[in-house]
Parts: sequence; structure tokens; C-alpha cells
Amino acid sequence: MKYIGITPEGFLPHEGDLIAALLDHGLDRLHLRKPGASRHEVEELLHSIPDHCYNRIVLHDHFELAAAYRLAGVHLNRRNPMPPAAVPGYTPALSRSCHTLDELSQGEGYAYQFLSPLFDSLSKQGYRAAFTPGQLAKAAEQGIINERVMALGGITPERVAAVRQWHFGGVVLLGYLWQEPTPEGVIDRLNRIRTV
Repeated sequence: MKYIGITPEGFLPHEGDLIAALLDHGLDRLHLRKPGASRHEVEELLHSIPDHCYNRIVLHDHFELAAAYRLAGVHLNRRNPMPPAAVPGYTPALSRSCHTLDELSQGEGYAYQFLSPLFDSLSKQGYRAAFTPGQLAKAAEQGIINERVMALGGITPERVAAVRQWHFGGVVLLGYLWQEPTPEGVIDRLNRIRTV
């Protein structure tokens, strides 16, 4: 199972240190998502992260920075639905957000896709689960949910068993991950998920 983190929308004190701690302690990918941030602010955050982490960081905005820093990839979403222009010698991995099972079935060419919200969100008020357990079980049987589909939305240790049962390839952590924004706190949260 893959473990992917998404940064909170706002900036945290010493966020680069938190990101490095997570990537050094078992997080497979970190999605840098700062929808209101300028290119300069995102670049400043990248400068605060050790460069050995860059090959596991994915951008949600300011895609031109992915090539400049040789990051792992870019994530397509409603704000940024098109991949960046080609850069000689650099091909970022593409991932994207999906909010319906139909979208997932059109996922050729993506390294992986997020499906959300799986459960009621911990970080977005009023963002409720969009699928029933029966719908998810059927999608798993049909192969729509597979190792290239990551579960996002309300992921906690108590829900990981269900995610595995529905054949997701991994979990995406946002609200749960950042509830204790210290290196020890985020590592503890990640370990609670990974040891279920």
C-alpha cells in the first residue's frame, strides 16, 4: 500500500522540516498543494526541503517548478487540468483527482489517481462521503478500483482496513496527518496509519 500526503492549504511553521521528516519516515509521495500561494512562495517552501526529497514531491500548482527542481510529477485537478509543456530531458509523472467512478475508468496515462471523498472529510467542512460501501465493493470487483487508485477523504487508522478491502493501491492523508504539526507529531500520525 502507498502512503501519500498532501500539504495543508496554508503554510505551517517549519513546514519544510515536517515534509522532510515524513518522507524520511515512510511517506511515499508528498503532494505540495498551496492553491492560494504565489510561485515565489512555493519556491521558498521547496528551498526549505532537502533536495534528496525532491524525487518524491508532486506539485498541484506552478507546474514549471517541477522541471526546474526535477520533482516527481504534477497533479491535475479542476484548477490545473492540463499537463505542463514538454521540457527536453524531463517527463513528470502525472496524477489526477477524480470525484466519480466514471472518471476513474478514463485513467489511462496516469501514474495514479485520487478518488474522493471516500469518507467524510476531516479538513473540509461539509465535504461528505460520495460513495456507499456497496458502490466501492462493486467498483473493486469490476477492476475500476485497483493499485493505481488512491483513497482520499477522511482517512484514519480505523478506516484503512476498509480501504484495503476495496482494493485501493494506497491512501492519501491530509486532515489526519497535520493535526500535530511537529516532526514527532506527523511521524506518529503516519506510523499509526502504516502499522494498521
